[in-house]
Amino acid sequence: MSDRLEPGDVAPEFELLDADGAPVTLASLRGRRVILYFYPAAMTPGCTKESVDFQSSLPELEAAGVTVVGVSPDKPAKLAKFREKEGLTFPLLSDPDTETLRAYGAYGEKKLYGKVVVGVIRSTFIIDADGKVEKAYYNVKATGHVERLRRDLAL
Repeated sequence: MSDRLEPGDVAPEFELLDADGAPVTLASLRGRRVILYFYPAAMTPGCTKESVDFQSSLPELEAAGVTVVGVSPDKPAKLAKFREKEGLTFPLLSDPDTETLRAYGAYGEKKLYGKVVVGVIRSTFIIDADGKVEKAYYNVKATGHVERLRRDLAL
C-alpha cells in the first residue's frame, strides 16, 4: 500500500479510461478544483448511495467551480451501466490494475466485517486548481460523506 497523501502534496497524475472508453488525465482537469473519489465497486449499495449523493449535489458543486470524478476498479462497460442506471452525469473512471488507487493510498489492507482484507479503501480528495491536495479523506462512510464535503467546502 502507498503512503497516504496529505494536504499540500502534489496529486499523483493519472490517465484512466472513462465509462465510454475515452482517456481522462488529471492534467486535463487543471484550472478547476476537483473532488476525486475512490469507491470499491459500481452498483453496490454503499457505492450507489455515495455516487447518487454526489449527483444530487452536482449543481451546487459545479456552481462553486468544483468538478466531481469517481474512480473504481470496474471496467468501462460496467461503469457505463452504472452511469445509465443511476443517471450519473460526472465522469466515472476505470482503474482495473489499481495503479492510481495505490498512488493515492486508496488501496490496501482494510477491515471488512471484522476481517482484514486487501481492497479499495473508500477515499476522497479535494485537489486544487494547481493539482495539489487540499484535503484527503480516508476510510470514509458512503452515507453522509458528501454532506461533510459540502460543509468543508463551505457550500
